[in-house]
Amino acid sequence: MARRIGVLALQGDFEKHKRALEAAGAEAREVRTAEDLDGLSGLIIPGGESTTLTLLLLPELLERLHTFCETHPVWGTCAGMIMLSKDASDPRVKPLGFLDLDIQRNGYGRQVHSFESDLKLSGNVEDAQTPLHGVFIRAPRITRMGENVEPLAWLGSDPVAVRQGHFMASSFHPELTGDLRLHRFFLSLRP
Repeated sequence: MARRIGVLALQGDFEKHKRALEAAGAEAREVRTAEDLDGLSGLIIPGGESTTLTLLLLPELLERLHTFCETHPVWGTCAGMIMLSKDASDPRVKPLGFLDLDIQRNGYGRQVHSFESDLKLSGNVEDAQTPLHGVFIRAPRITRMGENVEPLAWLGSDPVAVRQGHFMASSFHPELTGDLRLHRFFLSLRP
């Protein structure tokens, strides 16, 4: 039976994440309300704009999201990484605090500085010897990483995808490339 994974559908390219999850063998469902989390075995918080996400996470959904995250695998991409971090270096952003990371919003530059690059993978990711192509759009940069956080991908010496327990985060947008290795890795996580 395919795992049923939710994609937070408040903003960002949640549709591309849904397609990538389905291509990786999961069932994907959009999440907009607290009730939409029922019956899911994991969640992706996609990119978008972290200050806007802070405003869109209304109290009922936010409370249920906290409870859900404690017992289910969750992956944050770009703004989702910011939302899972301990500190987003911006008082307008209220991160959930599950990943022992400090993040600099737009750490790789503004929209006009968006770029693509091949990334080095850790040995824990399928076919790690083949670089992963990363798309960085107003990407956050990790400025501090706790000792229990495991890097999964690097841009030079910067970790840009990480895992801590059943949480995963990436500075870039793997859903835009067609490479499903990180989506499959996420599907292998258990609480």
